[in-house]
Amino acid sequence: MSETTIRPITAEDRPQWAALWTAYLEFYESSVSEAVYDATFARLCAEDHPDQNALVAVQEGRLVGLVHYIYHPHNWRLEKVCYLQDLYADPSVRGTGVGRKLIEAVYAQADTDGCPAVYWLTQDFNAEARKLYDRVGVLTPFIKYARP
Repeated sequence: MSETTIRPITAEDRPQWAALWTAYLEFYESSVSEAVYDATFARLCAEDHPDQNALVAVQEGRLVGLVHYIYHPHNWRLEKVCYLQDLYADPSVRGTGVGRKLIEAVYAQADTDGCPAVYWLTQDFNAEARKLYDRVGVLTPFIKYARP
């Protein structure tokens, strides 16, 4: 098994990042416009946009996973909280610890940045990912609603 390195995203990662994010969106039967790809990637790489971030998992020079996370204020805390918005590992590396490493890297960065609360959402049918989430997180009783 190849060694996995977790690091911040860079501008050079755009083509591989786009392929991974496209696969992630397709898993959720979703898509976004090219303008959203451009804006999202620009924010993830921008030093002047510190609340929207991305880390990538790399094996032998190839991106095999990504995680996007966003810091935001919270009315019940003094410090910001961290929303882990997107997590994806290429199917070829699932079950090898890539997802866990990405989540733990977000935990570590959030701690470094003074943001101890990290949360995320997943769909109830995402059984394989939920096996990992049950080991690295706590299932809450909240139900999500959205504007129609």
